[in-house]
Amino acid sequence: MTNAKTIQADKPRVPKRIAAVIINSLKGGVVPRVGLPYITVGREREIAALLHDLDLVADGGASFRFLVGRYGSGKSFLLQTIRNHAMGKGFVVCDADLSPERKLQGGGGQGLATYRELISNLSTKTRPEGGALPLVLDRWVSNIQTAVTVEEGLQPTDVGFSDAVERRIMTTVQGLQELVHGYDFGRLLVLYWRAYQDGDDETKANVIRWFRGEYRNKTEARRDLGVNIAIGDEDWYDYLKLFATFLRGAGYQGLIVLIDELVNLYKIPNAVSRQYNYEKILTMYNDTLQGKAHYLGIIMGGTPQAIEDRRRGLYSYEALRSRLTQGRFSQEQEGLVDMLAPVIRLQPLTYEELLVLIEKLADIHAGLFGYTRALTQDQLVRFLQAEYGRVGADTHLTPREVIRDFVEMLDILSQNPGVTVESLLGGQMFSAPVASPAEQRAAQATDGGSSPATDEFTEFEI
Repeated sequence: MTNAKTIQADKPRVPKRIAAVIINSLKGGVVPRVGLPYITVGREREIAALLHDLDLVADGGASFRFLVGRYGSGKSFLLQTIRNHAMGKGFVVCDADLSPERKLQGGGGQGLATYRELISNLSTKTRPEGGALPLVLDRWVSNIQTAVTVEEGLQPTDVGFSDAVERRIMTTVQGLQELVHGYDFGRLLVLYWRAYQDGDDETKANVIRWFRGEYRNKTEARRDLGVNIAIGDEDWYDYLKLFATFLRGAGYQGLIVLIDELVNLYKIPNAVSRQYNYEKILTMYNDTLQGKAHYLGIIMGGTPQAIEDRRRGLYSYEALRSRLTQGRFSQEQEGLVDMLAPVIRLQPLTYEELLVLIEKLADIHAGLFGYTRALTQDQLVRFLQAEYGRVGADTHLTPREVIRDFVEMLDILSQNPGVTVESLLGGQMFSAPVASPAEQRAAQATDGGSSPATDEFTEFEI
């Protein structure tokens, strides 16, 4: 008979550094940036559909998806999971959360602020924490130098080496010039190469500043770099398309853009400003589906209200509603979901999936704090029964809240040896009703930095 020690030995050991990030992040209600494979359960169909999109992008195509789910249903978790998958497959990934200061379109620099956040968070497999733009540019130059050495037999010390490298760079630049702003983008790449060759760190830094969208106007760009253009609110998305094509030539599979918190567009009080933002989404959507973008994947996350509300959500913009609304068959036949549709609606995790998840968390917690896990599967089942037995749990309880309660219970048990699971589960906290979404938002307002009195649409997601 297999004993408990053997079963424990078969489970993957989570490094303490990663275990600490997982436990602390989940207790705080946010998604950990590392260690997701240790706690991923369910979502097989959603992940398979999004991985299919990655294959399409790698073949030179483009994709656009919306992830839709309630507060704490796992949208942000799924976005981070796909982020890790994409980096592992050789993509460059950039992500940003929309906010009152970061939108897709705005007269006060909000669109450019979103672009800056995306480029700041540019990540690769070897630089997953962000800030990978200098690394990407240096790899591009290094790859071209290697190609010249291998294919033309020239060494860096040879007389014609620099000229051969520049010829190849000009070929890359010419391939970008047919895209909008491709000529100026190419000029900046040539400037970077020449600064790289000459050891001119100041010019390299200025080129990187330009690519990050940090030049406020054309005058500053002309003074430092001699180019008569700067990335702005109106055209920042065109540069993402340029980056996607450039990155493919730099040795990556393409660019994956992740944008979360679409609710911040829903919250825009001015109807005209909201429509401009939805029009930008329509442009991005049309480009990817009509073949006007290459090597580019875009995934946006939002709640059902932010997407489907016909008064101020995405569906208030008729051109988007007609493209995104489910067909008759998905609506009428329960359980038949089209995972190839542009909108993926996240279903709640099943009890079985949550049981697997909290068992993993119990093992990770025990490994982090150096004790032998004493919780039995029966006690884990009783915990879930207690959580879902509360009034209102069927409609208001989310995986985030279950996970947070469970981690808190683990902390209390480990710090108080005399306390039992049974005494905790029989306490008042497990018999109290689950808070409504409005009450949850009010209670969590300090976590999100917004006041419920001034922002009735604030959302919080795991």
